Amino acid sequence: MSVTRLKRKHRKNIARANNKQTVIKQLLLTPVLKNVDIEELKARFSKTGTTNTEAAA
Repeated sequence: MSVTRLKRKHRKNIARANNKQTVIKQLLLTPVLKNVDIEELKARFSKTGTTNTEAAA
């Protein structure tokens, strides 16, 4: 008996694996946010909110 290789399926499987690897690499390239001061962000957003309401009035 001879062995039949499914060439198209083999290429598709390799392409899928490569795509998954590139997605993982792209996700790892994004920097992780650390040491975020939540209170400062809240204060910054509250300041912009008050200036927008004053400008509208």
